[in-house]
Amino acid sequence: MAQVITVTSGKGGVGKTTSSAAIATGLAQRGKRTVVIDFDVGLRNLDLIMGVERRVVFDIVNVINGEAKLSQALIKDKRIDGLFILPASQTRDKDALSKEGVGIIIEELMKEFDYVLCDSPAGIEKGALMALYYADQAIVVTNPEVSSVRDSDRILGVIQSRSKRAEEKREPVKEHLLVTRYDPVRVERGEMLKLEDIREILAIPLLGVIPESESVLKASNTGNPVIMDVESPAGQAYTDAVGRFLGDDRPHRFLEVEKKKTGLFGRLFGGRAA
Repeated sequence: MAQVITVTSGKGGVGKTTSSAAIATGLAQRGKRTVVIDFDVGLRNLDLIMGVERRVVFDIVNVINGEAKLSQALIKDKRIDGLFILPASQTRDKDALSKEGVGIIIEELMKEFDYVLCDSPAGIEKGALMALYYADQAIVVTNPEVSSVRDSDRILGVIQSRSKRAEEKREPVKEHLLVTRYDPVRVERGEMLKLEDIREILAIPLLGVIPESESVLKASNTGNPVIMDVESPAGQAYTDAVGRFLGDDRPHRFLEVEKKKTGLFGRLFGGRAA
């Protein structure tokens, strides 16, 4: 049965859209028909990160207003079979979204796809509430800093109280924690929160830890979801996270400071990380 997954956060700039693109791509790579919807009306970025910005003709607001069919607005990814993007509007504001209109779109997409991924704006304004309302599962993205974790805690309260599942007193939205921009060196110095502290505060299952990596910015600038960079730690960490989401038993990586080689062997090879 099709599932609606919302990727959300309390704070902006934590890597939510990067994560939406990577997870949607990863699910499609695993053979799951996946569509990812950009709910950030007025500030759309998902199309850039997915590399389809030049192919946008119609958007979610056009579909809601009856100006285009859903099939006309959907963009098929040319690299990955079974992956589609529904872009946001750049020229409207978030009031253009209606609960009824979004519901009709999601209902139609659930007939055709295994996963409907909603890339939510940050915070709890209208676009974010629309993205959260129909969720079956939520991936809460946070950075290892106090303000980000505190805002994520607030978002968990919104998920638990203002989703359709909560309104109908059904089984709660299944929550997952995704920690991004994690740097073990800075954690060791006390400049970032420890993973254990984040988990204790938010108290939801850990889906993945994405290490700080230059490959994320490079991927965003080139329109290639970072999960496609199989050599980068960030790409590998997203692949692991998708695997866990689908039920794989995978250990968490990139959590510790890499040890340096010591002694003669280390000096001979310039002390590169082991």
